[in-house]
Amino acid sequence: MAGSPVDRQRKQERLARVRAAAEGSLLLTSHEAISWYLEGVRTHVSLAGPPVLAVRAADDGDTLFVAANEADRLIAEELLPEDAARVVRVPWQVPPTVAAAQAGGIAEDVVAAPLRAARATLLPAERERYRMLGRETAEVLTDVLGGSDPVQSERALAGALSGALAARGIDPLVVLVAGGGRIGYRHPLPTAGPLGERAMVVVCGRRHGLIANATRWVGESGVDDERVLAVERAFLDASVPGIRLNDVLAAGARGYAAHGFDAEEWLRHHQGGPTGYAGRDPRATEGTEDVLVDGQAFAWNPTVPGGKVEDTMVRDGAGWEVLTTDDRWPAVEYAGLLRPVAMPFR
Repeated sequence: MAGSPVDRQRKQERLARVRAAAEGSLLLTSHEAISWYLEGVRTHVSLAGPPVLAVRAADDGDTLFVAANEADRLIAEELLPEDAARVVRVPWQVPPTVAAAQAGGIAEDVVAAPLRAARATLLPAERERYRMLGRETAEVLTDVLGGSDPVQSERALAGALSGALAARGIDPLVVLVAGGGRIGYRHPLPTAGPLGERAMVVVCGRRHGLIANATRWVGESGVDDERVLAVERAFLDASVPGIRLNDVLAAGARGYAAHGFDAEEWLRHHQGGPTGYAGRDPRATEGTEDVLVDGQAFAWNPTVPGGKVEDTMVRDGAGWEVLTTDDRWPAVEYAGLLRPVAMPFR
């Protein structure tokens, strides 16, 4: 178990403030909330299934409602000792969320915004876990894509990426590949088609609850690659602690027209936003008013047909740390930050 008792205590303090404002016990029932609160516990069996545990946080302490057929494993391999002592085993036929709700408490969705705020600033141990996840995800991309070629199929490349991520204990939540004439698609699920002369790869990998998001290109460079970096910079420059998320979106969206793209390009695909224990936490929209904080992770992903850039980064004060980075991947310096460019086929 990689959890930090020190970080865990600070998370309890943060959640206690949310509980005080809500005036009641809180029920944590989502993958992102539970994994954050319990220091990176793996909350799933099926990647597509609900959490196998739920948490009731109250003045008299936390209670973990755990599916009985998962409890021994979680106690032995996942939970901190102080959390293992608070486990209530739930019969497999009763969803843990139902058992937690029967104990009483405020539903997670009622406090969604303050709960996101509570987990926004990364704590020291989880920051280091995120740094290692980002680096290893980037290394997988370099290792696998560095051995790819134009005749390889999208599915074969996706399979190699998924296997290499899993071998490092990283859940491949999203693996997208677009080759040939498919690079205009924003979410290209892999097909049997070949990569061709230019291909896009997108991965979202999860470990200890944290999610690393990255996009890479192989083969030929794109005609819009540098301008897409300029749009990304508009998002990065606007991502200042104390600013509302929807204001950052507006500033970044203006970057499209400022750099010669259609002014409405941002409407054709989501632009990303804060990240961490959810792929986007939350996704930036015109209605998201979350206030940005120091030490927060982001994955902005400006995109145009045939062009995109995406990495997982943390902002500290006026500077950025790119987490999904590998020195072996070709890069250019843009506005003081190394950014990835297309890797030629071998």
